[in-house]
Amino acid sequence: MFKEFKEFALRGNVVDMAVGIIIGAAFGNIIKSLVSDIIMPPIGLLLGNVDFSNLFVVLKEGEKVAGPYVSLVDAQAAGAVTINYGMFLNTIISFVIIAFAIFMVIRYMNQLKKKEVVVPAEPTTKDCPYCLTSIPLKATRCPNCTSQLGAE
Repeated sequence: MFKEFKEFALRGNVVDMAVGIIIGAAFGNIIKSLVSDIIMPPIGLLLGNVDFSNLFVVLKEGEKVAGPYVSLVDAQAAGAVTINYGMFLNTIISFVIIAFAIFMVIRYMNQLKKKEVVVPAEPTTKDCPYCLTSIPLKATRCPNCTSQLGAE
């Protein structure tokens, strides 16, 4: 069992997958920063200085401090129960950007595969001109109809 696991773990596919997961996690952090630090501030500015990360609905006020709360951090510090739909919007936008970026990478890789020229293999057989049976290229007589074959 250990030998099988070692073969599995050291197979190129597993190592490639592990590298892909690590790079994917780092890429996810980059996209999260792109959304929250670059994309959402101008959108919030266009919508009247709305900070999407501070969009929330209070379901139950906190026991420490009663509402209204200025920010999500204040509400959470007071122990309020909230629905954080602004954070959810940020997550959806991050997902869409990540999905689009992955789509573009895969699309580019598929285009590279299409450009590879596939050289057809040399034929190893030919058809008998008399009975149309497939025979080896070097055959001088057809094994099916016994016809003598000339140098073709």
